[in-house]
Amino acid sequence: MDPLGIARWQFGITTVYHFLFVPITIGMAFFIAITETAWVRTRNPVYLRAVKFWGKIFLINFAIGVVTGIVQEFQFGMNWSSYSRFVGDVFGAPLAMEALLAFFLESTFLGLWIFGWDKLSPKLHNACIWLVAIGTMLSAFFIMSANSFMQNPVGITVDAERGRAQMNDIWAVLTQPLNLWAYSHVIAASILSGAAMFAGISSWFLLKQRNVEIFRPAVRLGLVGMLIGSVLVLITGDLLAKVMTEVQPMKMAAAEALYDTTSGASFSLITIGTLDGSQEVWSLRVPNVLSFMATGTLDGTVEGINDVQAQFEQKYGPGDYRPNIPVAYWSFRIMMGAGFVMILVSIVGLWLTRRGRLPKSKWVWILAMISIAGPVVGNSFGWIFTEMGRQPWTVVGLYRTADSVSPSVSGGAVLTSLIIFTLLYGILAVVELGLVVKYVKIGPPSEDEALASIRRRPPRSGGSDDDLDEDSTQEQDEKPMAFAY
Repeated sequence: MDPLGIARWQFGITTVYHFLFVPITIGMAFFIAITETAWVRTRNPVYLRAVKFWGKIFLINFAIGVVTGIVQEFQFGMNWSSYSRFVGDVFGAPLAMEALLAFFLESTFLGLWIFGWDKLSPKLHNACIWLVAIGTMLSAFFIMSANSFMQNPVGITVDAERGRAQMNDIWAVLTQPLNLWAYSHVIAASILSGAAMFAGISSWFLLKQRNVEIFRPAVRLGLVGMLIGSVLVLITGDLLAKVMTEVQPMKMAAAEALYDTTSGASFSLITIGTLDGSQEVWSLRVPNVLSFMATGTLDGTVEGINDVQAQFEQKYGPGDYRPNIPVAYWSFRIMMGAGFVMILVSIVGLWLTRRGRLPKSKWVWILAMISIAGPVVGNSFGWIFTEMGRQPWTVVGLYRTADSVSPSVSGGAVLTSLIIFTLLYGILAVVELGLVVKYVKIGPPSEDEALASIRRRPPRSGGSDDDLDEDSTQEQDEKPMAFAY
């Protein structure tokens, strides 16, 4: 049993599984913050009930995301100790910043948000969820900084005697163009993911004609977020591709299975060829698109796999520097295809729900529910392309994957942990889906239940228990809102 191959499978499974929850929690935190801001500004109980409902779905996904993220870090020490030893001085810095700054921020204020409904003023409570949203985005920034370093190592020197990379410019690591555009791409995808959760789950309630007053605004918010998020994904993805072409020409060549350097290179929507992708039988192509994606010009030159391979052999010595071409080719297209589908879904959804309309056909709502899977598929295959496309390197140009695996861990030990974690993740998936389905079926709290959780100031001297705090207003029917401690 090859420890390297099994360790790669384990890290791939745990990474993709973990990232199912990351963009959802980042995006949902942002939209929950918007919804609670609407409650604070208008005191419309519809928004309060919505926040209470969406908060439960968010917390389920957040908890699963934290648990699965811990397993990822465990693997660096168990399966990839040689990699950790080589790059720990550099890789550990952004991860430490993430834990000490971003995760501390989001977890602290998430706790205040969960338990502070009856202890904080509405405005202060609302500020907590905004800080949670900011914290999740900061976490993504530091994690992406570490990953971008692996894709394009900057700001370091290599100590040949110790066989370790040493950081000499943390600012270069954090602000390199690859990281800035990769991070922007992830945040755009997170907005899309959170919006899809809002739109998809709201569609189930609208299909059942339940709580329409809550979920019609939510589905509209979700659809707007989907459109904005998917357009931003397209823009940031285009800019990221141009930077990626400069620092990882092999990855861009693999994305198109382009074996020979070409000017005015076309982009194939679909290709039928040999299993290794080296020979094309038939393809459907769009002229000049690959050149524009890679260089910004329609007649730009894109390096081919064979030419990059020859350059790498001359620079790094004999070896196969090509990633798995079919995986890179198809994961790139599935990622892009999911993004374009989400643009279409959001435009059609906004049109069908314009000016107070709600479609009568159940298939509209069923398809809207299925659209939750769009960002999940796009995010997953995006990460598969990103990580598989840099093979055979863990740190491109510096450290190979074959050298990164722990020398003292046997294939049997890695296989055992792979089986255990896969089974555990399967159980967590059942638990997560079960909890989400459970709380979706329960639905949002009633107006009285929601208002009962909002704080109320102690009565002033000579006052009654019905005194409201200074931020409270009246409902549209002129009945005073109770803010109970």
